[in-house]
Amino acid sequence: MLGMTKKYNFTVKLKLHSIKNVKMNWKKLIVTGFGAGYLPIGPGSWGTFPGMFLCWLMQVLSSVFYLGFILLLGWVTVPLVTEIEKQLGKKDHGAIVIDEIIAFPLTMFLIPLSLGTLLLGFFLNRLMDTLKPWPCKRFEELQGGWGVMLDDLMAAIYSCIGMHFALHFWPHLSTFYSIAAPFS
Repeated sequence: MLGMTKKYNFTVKLKLHSIKNVKMNWKKLIVTGFGAGYLPIGPGSWGTFPGMFLCWLMQVLSSVFYLGFILLLGWVTVPLVTEIEKQLGKKDHGAIVIDEIIAFPLTMFLIPLSLGTLLLGFFLNRLMDTLKPWPCKRFEELQGGWGVMLDDLMAAIYSCIGMHFALHFWPHLSTFYSIAAPFS
């Protein structure tokens, strides 16, 4: 037995939304939320977490620049989403989560950040994205990246209204473990 080594072969199978040989380029990296969209369970929910980070970074912006930045990001990413959607071969593929990333800051528009508001925002955002109230479903039918982006942005508007409604009745949510703005 001296000098002999035993070889072990381990195989790990990870289901990545039925995608074989995932190759990343900068466009796919952005559109999949730095790979969050490839996580096996609930990619849209995983994609919301980078949106929370983006939301935190955007706290330092005035409300006009905050909203303008969201709209600019949405407009700039539409062609990227369209291209990656074609590469993946499926309309609104689960791995595409840039729409969730951009939609979450819209859900939190003019909402003070705290643990309570982030949790409620996450819940409302995912609920509205899943239920797709009118006209979200119609927006989803649009071609290419427009359909992917606009249905989530519309769902985020509903979520934002829900957040403002909740804060009107439960203002203490905004003080439950407040989260300071970066660079302040």
